[in-house]
Amino acid sequence: MHIEKRKVGKSIKYYLAHSYREGKEVHKFRKYLGQDLKKKKLEERKGIAEKLILEEIHKYKLISDPLEFELSKEKIEQIRLLEAKIPLKIHHLSEKDWTLFSELFTYNTNAIEGSKLELKEVKGILEKDKWPEKSKEDIAETYGVDEAILFIRNTKEHISVDLIQTIHKIIFKNSKDFAGKLRKKGENVVVIDSKGNVVHEGAPQERIHHLLNCLIKWYNKNKNKYPAFVLAAVVHNQFENIHPFKDGNGRVGRVLLNNILLKHGLPPINIEFEKRVEYYASLQAYEKEKDLTPTINLYLKEYEALKKRLNTKEEKYI
Repeated sequence: MHIEKRKVGKSIKYYLAHSYREGKEVHKFRKYLGQDLKKKKLEERKGIAEKLILEEIHKYKLISDPLEFELSKEKIEQIRLLEAKIPLKIHHLSEKDWTLFSELFTYNTNAIEGSKLELKEVKGILEKDKWPEKSKEDIAETYGVDEAILFIRNTKEHISVDLIQTIHKIIFKNSKDFAGKLRKKGENVVVIDSKGNVVHEGAPQERIHHLLNCLIKWYNKNKNKYPAFVLAAVVHNQFENIHPFKDGNGRVGRVLLNNILLKHGLPPINIEFEKRVEYYASLQAYEKEKDLTPTINLYLKEYEALKKRLNTKEEKYI
């Protein structure tokens, strides 16, 4: 780190500057220290600015390469064997199955994010346009998630920034004025648990496009190499790390997860509200250690649960 001086008229402005290399890219950090500073004051502010710059560099390092390493042939084969044990086949799903799945998925994915609608109310909204005396925002997002599931069933696109923004716009077009828009400058995201602990920080806003493009590039490079479980898990988990939207990242990420599964011939997954603690733990394992095992284990459990749901008679389902 070094001090930069800029003469402005008869005054001198001081900055602390530092360059940080990330692969082939060089990021420049600069903090304004003040104008016409005495040596003692300059040193004091330099110390504070150093800490701030180091914190920013730490955030840059938190979210980097989607997987950071290549999976071994043995690991890839193990995961392919797990995929073979999925108790559902996508071509076996009838339109009634898809309707039931979309209702289940819509209820659970919104409930994870705080929706107060019950499953039977979601069913009434989607099948009969019957609105309960509940939040209009929750009702709007019920229609939005259901429409997003239909969208990924019909689109041929796997992943792109436009696709991600389109999914967000579909889900939130009638509930959020920033539907389909990535975070703006100054909009940063911190996820806090019920105890007030910071469990996740989204990527700095200025890195969103870069990191999304890195993820897309990683996917296109590996989509014919890795099993669908790996591709879907990395895309979903890394998307959640980036947190590109001011709100709604969880729901978009889970729809995106299913889009990747569908494009590789696997049935969709419903992350149940009751398994949200296990779900969050799997995200943490990926974020901290790039460990996909908890995520893949959760997928297998959810496939078993979904099979039971789809085989349940309607009166029990509601």
